[in-house]
Amino acid sequence: MSERGDARLLRTESSLQRATFLELFLDLVFVFALTRISARLITDFTGTERGALAGLGQALLLLLALWAVWSLTVWSTSWLNPEAPVVQTVIVMTMAGAMVMAVAVPDGFGARASLFAVTYVTLQIGRVLYFHIAGHGRPDSRQTIRVLVWLGLSAPLWVVGGLIDDGTVRGSLWTIAALVDYVGLFLGWPTPRVGAQRIGGQTIAAEHLAERYQQFLLIALGEAIFVIGLAFSGSQFHTAQTAGFTLALATTVLLWRIYFHLAGGVLGAAISRSRDAPRLATDMALAHLVMIAGVVLTGVGFELFITEPLGDLPAPWLIAVLGGPAVFLAGRSALEYQVFGRVSRSRTGGLLALALLTPATLHLPPLATGAATAVVLLGVTYADARRSHRRPAEQPAPPV
Repeated sequence: MSERGDARLLRTESSLQRATFLELFLDLVFVFALTRISARLITDFTGTERGALAGLGQALLLLLALWAVWSLTVWSTSWLNPEAPVVQTVIVMTMAGAMVMAVAVPDGFGARASLFAVTYVTLQIGRVLYFHIAGHGRPDSRQTIRVLVWLGLSAPLWVVGGLIDDGTVRGSLWTIAALVDYVGLFLGWPTPRVGAQRIGGQTIAAEHLAERYQQFLLIALGEAIFVIGLAFSGSQFHTAQTAGFTLALATTVLLWRIYFHLAGGVLGAAISRSRDAPRLATDMALAHLVMIAGVVLTGVGFELFITEPLGDLPAPWLIAVLGGPAVFLAGRSALEYQVFGRVSRSRTGGLLALALLTPATLHLPPLATGAATAVVLLGVTYADARRSHRRPAEQPAPPV
């Protein structure tokens, strides 16, 4: 590839900062993937042989693999020109591979485990090789070496785990594989002789990356709305079920408000002001992963208290009804620290309140537990609004 061709592959200051239509098209696949994970969790919480805790662990591993695919794609398109034919080809490859993985999710720890694992490994390694071959080793062949070395460590664990029949062994192998992938991802794939380098370095497009994180969070909220609508449309529309439907919608709005209040709305400015933009970007990826897991789990709680609003509350249901919002607040607290270098008392107060509610709600019906959770989130939202009214707009001050 010529230097001129290499320049077209890399982003420039004049490159489009907004997500392209093809990138948004890719996101539709992940909407479907989140619905499959959510449906799987709902089945686990309402009674299967594997149980809620085992199902939760399995769903988390499947989500980690899907998030690794999406986040690596987003970092690449925030470094490279998403309108370049090479990059667009990779996006289409990702779309096809992610769709196969999503289809395999419902039985991703059973009959389709090998399909999920082999597709994941093929997609991750195949995209790196294609970038290297189509770009003639540019813009950075050393990055290819770094990523392939780390993927080479985790790939056998994914594949063997997918082929083996023992679910416990599979879970152990996939846990180690996911740990290897994420350690490499967040440390910049440190490799002997070539060192470590996060994708993009200082050339990363802050506005584009921030927008992509925000869009995926909205995808997760959209999936929660899908669960709400599906659960209520299949109900008898009784008064308690209608109350559960209304409560779930209100809770979703509160999650949206809490996310976008200040920190969630200024991600681009925070990345631009950071002294180490690649590190901050990877830290934000982890915070968003936690928040998205929380939203998905909260959506499962919506399904539970809409369909069974006044019945007995099984203890594992608290993992979804109370735990989902708590996980979201924990991720949102991390994001606030990444953007402003501090955490609001409303976030820590909300987490403490949810923890204190746990023993009391064991004796309440699911709908009342959901209402108590919504009150906590409303309190966090009110505290945010009150603080904003009293103080001037705060500017991002990332700690890194």
